[in-house]
Amino acid sequence: MKRTTGISSASFMDYLKSGSLYCLPQHAISRIIFKLTRIKSPLVPKAISLFSRAFGVNLNEAINPDPKSYSTFNKFFTRAIKSELRPIASAKIVSPVDGTISQFGKIKNGELVQAKGVTYSLDQLLGGNEKRTQKYLEGEFITIYLSPKDYHRIHMPCTGNLLEQTHIPGRLFSVAKHTVNTIKGIFARNERVIASFDTEYGSMAMILVGAINVAAIETVWAGLITPPKAETISSKNYKAANITLNKGEEMGRFNMGSTVILLFSKDAPKFSTHLNIDQAVKMGEALS
Repeated sequence: MKRTTGISSASFMDYLKSGSLYCLPQHAISRIIFKLTRIKSPLVPKAISLFSRAFGVNLNEAINPDPKSYSTFNKFFTRAIKSELRPIASAKIVSPVDGTISQFGKIKNGELVQAKGVTYSLDQLLGGNEKRTQKYLEGEFITIYLSPKDYHRIHMPCTGNLLEQTHIPGRLFSVAKHTVNTIKGIFARNERVIASFDTEYGSMAMILVGAINVAAIETVWAGLITPPKAETISSKNYKAANITLNKGEEMGRFNMGSTVILLFSKDAPKFSTHLNIDQAVKMGEALS
């Protein structure tokens, strides 16, 4: 595991690119993208082909590889892929998404590592809920970034019983590397959905972080959660619903790319020493 202590790795260009995001109408832009990606048009297949070439999307992995098979851009973006291409490892914890490992390790003194030399508050990430925060003190976390080319359905890293879903409104800063390196507490400032589970390894939280152009976040049990824009934190208790999702089962999706953060309580299996920062992972690959 690569350590992330020391001076921030942010460059002047990182700060320059990130600074412009403060003045953008982040929610308005994202709602426009929401509508545009749901328009049915004969131009959709062309847009899919151009996007795939620009970002290196492997259409051959999709169950429907033909751009003409998608009526809207969003249906392509949330496309299903061939299950045999994402076998679920026998490890205790597997990757919930295709993406790149941004950071991982132990939650120390109520802080998570955001980037080299940059930490942020677990309590703020979880919406200032002390009871929720206590579950993950001295536990483990991993942050995985999904780029535009990645598969955007989110799956279970281990089997869990759904306890609660919390929606925390916030900003929609980009979560690309330059902003993660420069904007303090970005994951605790952006809009996010927290799905809390009870697992055989203790408490687990899956945090789906919104970002600019992430026009919607949804879960399989609640459907579309955002939009619309909310002003206050809202939670729904699911204990009585008896919803159990198995390891590898789909639990939600981003309608554009973003970030997933996993939190585990301190007695959960530790992440593998073979993992590295900036390592690409596929859904179903072993994390522990």
